[in-house]
Amino acid sequence: MSDEALILRREGHLAWIGFNRPASRNAMTWDMYNALEASCSQLAEDDSVHAVVLHGVGGEAFVAGTDVTQFADFTKPEDALDYERRIERVVSGLEILNKPTIAMIEGFCVGGGAAIAMACDFRYCTPSLKFGVPIAKTLGNTLSITNVSRLIDMVGVARTKEVLMQAKLFTADEAYQAGLVNNVYSPETIADEVMAIANEFATRAPLTLQASKALVGRVQAQRRASLEAGDDWVTACYMSDDFKAAVDKFVYKTPFEWSGR
Repeated sequence: MSDEALILRREGHLAWIGFNRPASRNAMTWDMYNALEASCSQLAEDDSVHAVVLHGVGGEAFVAGTDVTQFADFTKPEDALDYERRIERVVSGLEILNKPTIAMIEGFCVGGGAAIAMACDFRYCTPSLKFGVPIAKTLGNTLSITNVSRLIDMVGVARTKEVLMQAKLFTADEAYQAGLVNNVYSPETIADEVMAIANEFATRAPLTLQASKALVGRVQAQRRASLEAGDDWVTACYMSDDFKAAVDKFVYKTPFEWSGR
């Protein structure tokens, strides 16, 4: 295993992006977000790569959100707004990457991890999947309006409200029934199954693949509000006493109760 927190490797016509902080359930650091963005830019220029597979290292998680300790320094509205813009830049860069992208998901896929998975073209998981955005129970912040749009595109309005307001985590069966994942495979076979699916793209018409992805993306873009349309709630949640107390609980193990302020 590499010591790098994000690993980019090539295997034939496939590129593999591995999130490699298993002790932290692969929670994303700023450096990992930067590396993911750079990897997407690099792969976009590599004609020898026909598909990209994203996966977590360790078998317990794809990505368990953003590393919460990084929020301890948020003191002003610009911190929250800059964070959401940074995440949107990374996620949208993955979403428009001119290659088929596959999220191979084992275990937890929550928060920022859910956003990364939703930006991929296809999602395959093991029975251990736990997918959601449980911030109504954990941090008291909010998704950006663009990531809310992605979630609605994936599972519809009613299930989106379950995920965000009830802090529901979808199981593998629930995610499959909702159309969130394309199939469920055993931990022993998922890597081989995903590799076989990814390799098939080398036999498909490249321009048709690119056109199909781009045109679906244009339809989705027409339905989405601008990122700035959610700035008021991003600021309200991230600058709240509740958010600060929730981050302190995570970092310093201090107790708190929600106050709505």
